[in-house]
Amino acid sequence: MNDAELLRYSRHILLPEIGIEGQDKLNAAHALVIGAGGLGSPAALFLAASGVGTVTLCDGDTVDLTNLQRQILHRTASVGLNKVDSARAALAEINPAIQVRTVAERVDEARLAELAAEADVVLDCSDNFDTRYAINRVCSRLRKPLVSGAATRFDGQITVFDLRQPDSPCYHCLYPEHAESAETRCAVMGVFAPLVGVIGSLQAAEALKLLMDVGKPLTGRLLVTDMLGMNWRTLTLVRDAQCPVCQARDAQN
Repeated sequence: MNDAELLRYSRHILLPEIGIEGQDKLNAAHALVIGAGGLGSPAALFLAASGVGTVTLCDGDTVDLTNLQRQILHRTASVGLNKVDSARAALAEINPAIQVRTVAERVDEARLAELAAEADVVLDCSDNFDTRYAINRVCSRLRKPLVSGAATRFDGQITVFDLRQPDSPCYHCLYPEHAESAETRCAVMGVFAPLVGVIGSLQAAEALKLLMDVGKPLTGRLLVTDMLGMNWRTLTLVRDAQCPVCQARDAQN
């Protein structure tokens, strides 16, 4: 790191759990963020501000006026722009030293696999089950750590599926794909603006911990919140012995 970088990241470097070694790991790391909306906005902002060397943002939507209540990457002047283009401009203002790659499309599973293969950690900031299941299958197959978040109304959740570990559960273990799962999009259900900021920020925190190999990630634990009552609970997750996604991962050994 040069002098400017040492100064920029000095508050990280002062933490003995991080130090220069940890910051160097972040500078060399690559994070893939699927979704540049409510969750992806704070997640990407903190990844960029923290010095993650390469951040790839993937989102096929354009900025809408209704997004601005909670999607803090975007501004009024961004309405009508591709979300990833709006996001790239915002992240460049925060930290011009990092590389921001953008994919302005809703990618299929094959494309997700190409993107995830290049990343050190994947953040699922999407808003639909089809994408979540596809991300989970890809990360399981490639053994990539996956930070999963979700938020609707006043309720949020976050967990880590560290699919590098043979005993780690996956998203399918938590929500089997054959189960009846109604989509709960913000456009239909509504969402409390600060909620996505909290969950997205926690996703960034878990991703940074994974990249630096510090602390205890949320692997095997689901953190849930009811922000209306400001209640937090931690639930234990275990791998489902009948999960076909995990079984496919085992078969690769």
